[in-house]
Amino acid sequence: MILLEPNLDGLVIFIVMIMLAPPVILLIIGLLLRKYNYPVAGKVFMILSGIYLITGLGTCGALMMGF
Repeated sequence: MILLEPNLDGLVIFIVMIMLAPPVILLIIGLLLRKYNYPVAGKVFMILSGIYLITGLGTCGALMMGF
């Protein structure tokens, strides 16, 4: 029998990675910059990480919920 519904598991994982991977990377960069005597640049990266996380969860979360 031919399956008519595609398997979208990979798409869901991809969207979750878009939501969570860049903020984690920006946070790690920010923490490393604060550790190595660049506190202003580290703080900027951590703020960018928070903004990206809020935006990513809002936009991608709305797409995943079907709004």
